[in-house]
Amino acid sequence: MRRIILLIIVFTGIFVEYSLAQVDSHYSLFEYVQNVYNPGAAGSNDALCVNSLHRQQWVGWEEGRPVTTVFTFDMPINLISSGVGLSIIEDQIGFSNNLNILLNYAYRLELADGVLGMGLGLGVFNHSIDGDWRTWESINGGTVYGDPAIPHMENVTAFDANIGVTYNAQEFWVGLSATHITNPTLNYDIENPSTLARHLFLSGGYTYSLPNPSFDVIGSGMLQSDLSTLDFQLNAKLLYEKKFWGGVSYRHTDAIVPMVGLHLVNGISFGYSYDIVLSKVGSFNSGSHEIMLRYCFDIGGPSTPGRYRSVRRL
Repeated sequence: MRRIILLIIVFTGIFVEYSLAQVDSHYSLFEYVQNVYNPGAAGSNDALCVNSLHRQQWVGWEEGRPVTTVFTFDMPINLISSGVGLSIIEDQIGFSNNLNILLNYAYRLELADGVLGMGLGLGVFNHSIDGDWRTWESINGGTVYGDPAIPHMENVTAFDANIGVTYNAQEFWVGLSATHITNPTLNYDIENPSTLARHLFLSGGYTYSLPNPSFDVIGSGMLQSDLSTLDFQLNAKLLYEKKFWGGVSYRHTDAIVPMVGLHLVNGISFGYSYDIVLSKVGSFNSGSHEIMLRYCFDIGGPSTPGRYRSVRRL
């Protein structure tokens, strides 16, 4: 318990200073891409897992709508009680393109009834802009470069780092993590540089087995904040025969999200979600689509007593 309290204090201290720019993407199927925002999840599936996720947001919007592609890889190294992983996230929003590449490492500690993973992710964040900006001066015959606060064509890279902890037991899991902990500065060729906002994530889930052994109920949730805004998401799913699942999610003030998925015996998993947008922007689009494909397989090696594979992680 002392270790957990100390970790919470450390995470709180990281967020004392507020920073600007860049809001981390949200994912309806966030359980399957934990390595993106929590390096402590590396190796937590007790298998080698390759995962891809693609999100098309606000379909029907004419130009500039967000499009996100995610790739993650992770595996345990049981001989040294560790997990390693790689996460690649590409965000396209208007004229802007963000690319975040991180190598993750987690030390996995056996506790009474589960495994505590403590992780660090190190990598780079690249932000590029290539757009024909329409500024007030350009509209009136001036140049698009006339506003010193607006970059026109830029490509900047900064060092980036995430930290996180997870705890996985038989019936539940919980994670606490922080992204962009170094508060990276993007030095554009303009008067004022921009910094990446640190984000805090609190996530968790619980699996409840119904009297009928064919069914399990899985609840999960995520709280995400940059200490300026606060978002949360709640998921509820019904799993049948450890293979087929369907459910619904609610994202605060943003969307209701029906979702379905399938776990095959060969280690392949598939998931799909559709955001029914509740905000005013929903009047100008036909919703958001998200699709996930994952392949996991057991790489063998000595297992450690106390490790559990939740039905959420099949």
